[in-house]
Amino acid sequence: MEQTVGQFQAYELDGFRLHVYNSNDVMADTSFVIEGKDGLVVMEYPLFKVNAKEFADYIAKLGKPIVTDITDYHLGGSDKLPIVMPEGMPAFIEGPIYGGMMKSFAQQFGDTMVALPTQKATEVPFGSTQNYAGVDFRFEKGAASDFPGASIIIGKQVFYSHWAYFGAHVSPLQIGSKEAVDAKLEATKFALNSGCKYYIGGHGGLVDIQAVKARIEYLETVKKLLAENTDSMSFFKAMKAAYPNMPGDLEALAGALYKK
Repeated sequence: MEQTVGQFQAYELDGFRLHVYNSNDVMADTSFVIEGKDGLVVMEYPLFKVNAKEFADYIAKLGKPIVTDITDYHLGGSDKLPIVMPEGMPAFIEGPIYGGMMKSFAQQFGDTMVALPTQKATEVPFGSTQNYAGVDFRFEKGAASDFPGASIIIGKQVFYSHWAYFGAHVSPLQIGSKEAVDAKLEATKFALNSGCKYYIGGHGGLVDIQAVKARIEYLETVKKLLAENTDSMSFFKAMKAAYPNMPGDLEALAGALYKK
C-alpha cells in the first residue's frame, strides 16, 4: 500500500501482529494496530486528518473489526469507537493541563485536526490485565513524572510507554527537573525487567532491548553529571563530552534541569 504521509511497519509476534504507524506529523506521534486472530485493537489514534484517513484506510485493508481503541496519552480521531483509558485519565484530559494543551493545539492547527472523541471512555485499573482481540494488555503505572497514563505490556512481548527509548537526548518534556530524572530512570528499569522483545512509544516508534539498556546508561550519566555540575553550561559541556554525536536539543534539556 502506498503511504503518502506516514509509514507503516508490521512485526510478527507470537499470537498477534503489531503494526506501527509513524505519522511524521509536527509532534512525531506514533499510532499502533494490534492485530489478533479475529479483531483489531488500535492505540493512540492519529490527531491530524491526513494521518487519520491514512490510518483508517490501512485498517480497512486488514479486513477485521476494531474491538477497542486504547487512548493512553494521545487523544485522536477515534470518535464512535469503543474507547478505553487508564484510570484517572478521562478526568485528567478534562483538566487544565491536558485540556489547555488541546485548546492550544486547536488554535495552532485549526481545521487540520480531527474532531476529538466525545464518547465515554471505560477506565482500566492499574495493575490489571485486559484481553482484547485475544491479546492480553497489562496496564501498569507510567513514569511518575509523566502524564498519569499507563505503561502497557502487550502479549508479554511489547512494552508501550509514552516515549520510546530512541537514541537522542531526552526532551525536557520528559525530564524537566532533577526529580524527573529519578522517575524516568525507575520507569526505564521497570521496562527493561518486563521481559519484552520490543519497546514502543507514542513518540519514537519501535526499538529493541539494547536501546532500553542504552537509555538506562544515559539517564545514570545525566544523574551523575547533575550531581557534579552546578550550572547548566558546565552540565551541557560535560554531556556533550560524554555524547559528542548524539542528536537532540541538549541545550534545552540543560536549561530545564537547572531552571530555578
